[in-house]
Amino acid sequence: MLNKFRVAIGTDDGKTLPKHHYGDSKYFAIYDFTKDGYKFIELRENKAAKFDEETHGDPRKFKAIIQQLPDVDVLVAWAMGPNYLRIRDNSYKIPYILKGKARKTREIKDALEEIETNFEKITISIFEKKKKIKE
Repeated sequence: MLNKFRVAIGTDDGKTLPKHHYGDSKYFAIYDFTKDGYKFIELRENKAAKFDEETHGDPRKFKAIIQQLPDVDVLVAWAMGPNYLRIRDNSYKIPYILKGKARKTREIKDALEEIETNFEKITISIFEKKKKIKE
């Protein structure tokens, strides 16, 4: 079983989650989580934010996002667009849409608390997904 994972939270300002889709965020706030807590790693520019989509939910944008987050296990968002299903079904990544207090406040600090509270569930989801994809 995993004892740590890395998340990327879509943000435009490093403090809040935007109301638009994950792939349109200006940045990804990268954090490492362990059972003992979390640590900020970096604010990474989303080079796919201005991707010229031929259609909404262009699969090429999905690939561009995944390629710039190879070290990330969980993609945390307030909202995800059509590529949500591609992330869920065609990658090792776990898409996580906020449900609790962070859903209302859109504050990254509240998102971090929610992820920390759900550490074990998320860890199991990552482990099971990687196991399933390898089969």
